[in-house]
Amino acid sequence: MSTRPVAVQATLDDLGTPLSDVTFVVLDLETTGGAPAGRNITEIGAVKVRGGIVLGEFQTLVRPGEPIPAFVSVLTGISNAMVAGAPRIDAVLGPFLDFLGDCVVVAHNAPYDVGFLKAACRDTGAVWPRPAVVDTAHLARQLVTSDEAPNRKLGTLAHLFGAATTPDHRALHDARATVDVLHALTGRVGNLGVHTLEELQTYSKRVSPQQRRKRVIADDLPSAPGVYVFKDANGQALYVGTSVDIKKRVRSYFTESEKRRRMREMVGLAESVTPVVCQTALEAQVRELRLIAQHKPRFNRRSRYPERAVWVKLTQEPFPRLSVVSTVRADARSYVGPFNSRTAAEQAVTAVHDVIPLRQCTKRLSARGGSTACALFDLGKCGAPCIGEQSTDEYADIAADAERLLTTDARPVVDVLTERMERLSDQSRYEDAADVRDRMLSFVRGAARAQRLDPLARTPEVVAARPGAVGGWEVVCVRYGRFAGTTLSPRGADPMPYIAALRETAEVVAAPVAPAPAALTEETEKVLHWLEQPGVRIVHTDGVWVCPINGAAGTRTRLEQQMSLAQGTRADAGDRVAG
Repeated sequence: MSTRPVAVQATLDDLGTPLSDVTFVVLDLETTGGAPAGRNITEIGAVKVRGGIVLGEFQTLVRPGEPIPAFVSVLTGISNAMVAGAPRIDAVLGPFLDFLGDCVVVAHNAPYDVGFLKAACRDTGAVWPRPAVVDTAHLARQLVTSDEAPNRKLGTLAHLFGAATTPDHRALHDARATVDVLHALTGRVGNLGVHTLEELQTYSKRVSPQQRRKRVIADDLPSAPGVYVFKDANGQALYVGTSVDIKKRVRSYFTESEKRRRMREMVGLAESVTPVVCQTALEAQVRELRLIAQHKPRFNRRSRYPERAVWVKLTQEPFPRLSVVSTVRADARSYVGPFNSRTAAEQAVTAVHDVIPLRQCTKRLSARGGSTACALFDLGKCGAPCIGEQSTDEYADIAADAERLLTTDARPVVDVLTERMERLSDQSRYEDAADVRDRMLSFVRGAARAQRLDPLARTPEVVAARPGAVGGWEVVCVRYGRFAGTTLSPRGADPMPYIAALRETAEVVAAPVAPAPAALTEETEKVLHWLEQPGVRIVHTDGVWVCPINGAAGTRTRLEQQMSLAQGTRADAGDRVAG
């Protein structure tokens, strides 16, 4: 066994560790076979190498906890008699881990060897040092073509690259052969622009040389939480994302771990990345939404067009009706939404009409009505205020019922439509039942959204705090549903001065027309989600922030859970039929 070498840094710095500076421990194990377990190891062989120079070797037989099968003895040449006087794994593991130190592990089919070493640590109570690992078998699959070699076995590669040692299933011999294979493979990737350990670990032929060369885009990015914006040569935003570590996340786009085709296309167009460092995860999520809405990057699939959302309003007139609109104004008795599409909004309107006999005509009626009734009057679905069959007082009761459905209590709609849906199902009219279900869900989703947004949209200020990940407090200021500012108070510090400073410096926000908040709806929903997390404490509130007891949110959750359960049941049934 060699003496312990001078320690070499094993972790990667921000720019990556040049391969010439990396100390590798190339290892091989022989075992009795079976599942990874420390008692199954029969031999350990390892070679320490850096910059092409061998620094030391480690080799020892290990007495396993079970007999070596005959076919394994024939394969490796290691017999039960040879290991009878060898030390147990608990005596060998400590010296081997000292030899390994903080070097990078290399092995052919590394998951196999590393799995046994991890099991040995677990069995003996030792601590596995979690070194970086390079698998020469994986590299060979990326770099050696079928024209060059029929397979990627160690013996085949050793012959291909002219290794000085022929592998023979003895641990040290195989480790020495793997060293030569490693050097040959790193020579090949070096010609492809791979010069650091991180690049070697993530190398894949699926990553184009152009994509790999662009990793320098991430070199000057901060290792901090926040938002990153990929931009093309003209400075146009291509993609906006968030991460707890901007540099690490952006670098991943240039490796094999990024498998999305559209992201690889985006990287091909990207020329720069702009970081936006944020103090908290909520701030990063909010800034991401705002940047996506502002720039509408072509490679972001969600949140690009918040202006396309629509609302349903109960109009303010002698004979109110429901109308689908794109903007919330102070011209209605109540609003629900927003809905992601006009179709969903129209489904919600139909759900209310199924229960409440509101007029559905679009013409403006005076208190005296009009002169012509539509077919809904004959069907009993409208009281025909248009021809004076209904007074404004009589109709006001109907409008009040509709307003209660929209703003405080969705149960009447759900009860009526659930009964109708069950009746249709009993008649085997499943498509009609599904239509009723979709209308009901559209309604409760829109009503629940408005009922949750409205209280916060009317509240001038909410200041809340929750414990920080490393102590202290994460504090957020919300004004009229808009994220107005955030701060972190250090561990052990009095948070109140930080909260006072935040309130003084937070964004000044004008009051909106509720239930629309003074922000993108999705932003306010993220704020609400944060406020509802366990451990969040309300520090200060201007105004009253409450939600209706019988509101649509609980109903929406219950219906969506039922739908999810039903879909899962159908999927399971389909699997059983297919099986």
